[in-house]
Amino acid sequence: MQKIKWGIIGCGDVTEKKSGPAFSKIPGSELVAVMRRDAEKAADYAQRHGVPKWYADADELLNDPEINAIYIATPPDSHHEYTLKALRLGKPVYVEKPMARTAAECDEMVRVSAETGTPLFVAYYRRELPYFIKVKELIDSKAIGELRSVHITLHWPPYVEETGPDAKPRWRVDPTISGGGHFHDLASHQFDFLEYALGPVSYATGISRNQAGLYAADDVVAAAFEFESGVVGTGSWCFTGAKSQRLDQTTLLGTEGKITFSFFEKFTIHLENVDGAQTFEIPYPEHVQQPLIETIVAELLGKGACPSSGETGARANHILEWITS
Repeated sequence: MQKIKWGIIGCGDVTEKKSGPAFSKIPGSELVAVMRRDAEKAADYAQRHGVPKWYADADELLNDPEINAIYIATPPDSHHEYTLKALRLGKPVYVEKPMARTAAECDEMVRVSAETGTPLFVAYYRRELPYFIKVKELIDSKAIGELRSVHITLHWPPYVEETGPDAKPRWRVDPTISGGGHFHDLASHQFDFLEYALGPVSYATGISRNQAGLYAADDVVAAAFEFESGVVGTGSWCFTGAKSQRLDQTTLLGTEGKITFSFFEKFTIHLENVDGAQTFEIPYPEHVQQPLIETIVAELLGKGACPSSGETGARANHILEWITS
């Protein structure tokens, strides 16, 4: 390919700032078309972002001969369908996370990618964010000695739209669309990065329950897991807790100290070791997916490699199913 010409299927909120503008800011890459079933919203997005073409039908975008790569930013219930169509057309795919609703859907996406020889990438962009690269550097440099355990805590109150007599929960808590609930949506990021930093998870188990009854999906999860390296971990996720107890914290304990960081809400990394305490402030870039998209463009142009493939992306779904099944 001389230039990567992207088409986006599903130009919703995630594409407004996190990802969409990045495609035309990267050398050798251009966003040429977007699709949304609501034609008026598709046209509005194209106009606001300076995108030449828009569609209200996914198949029309997929078959546009000018487009040679596809970004799928729809909810997970259509990831599998659109990915297979694009791969069979020979068009590389960058798909949002979670990669699909189930591990089985992910595995078929990986299989078709291999069969067609068409690359598949997943939007686990923390693998390329400077904040998380720093966490990985601290682990790799033995800043806390030998790592012994990992402890994840993510406790959030309900979203406003999930409560009250007129509650209309978001699609993220409808398992028929998302594959699960907030755990499925958010813990996928956490386990993907932890596998990137620490190696494969070999075992995971847990308890998942719907305690508050605000929606169909589970709202509280507790887990225990182990990495192939022997490092062990625990996790606690609750999405119907008190506002005063809101907490997003992951702690890595080693033989010579600990690292504490946030997956979603803060830009601070705390390191405590034999040399004392240090704090690293590393904000996210303007478009958080841009560093990862840059590696995808580089790979498609034969100039590099992306760290988030279909194979690595599917792993998160498998771990989530081990914990919740």
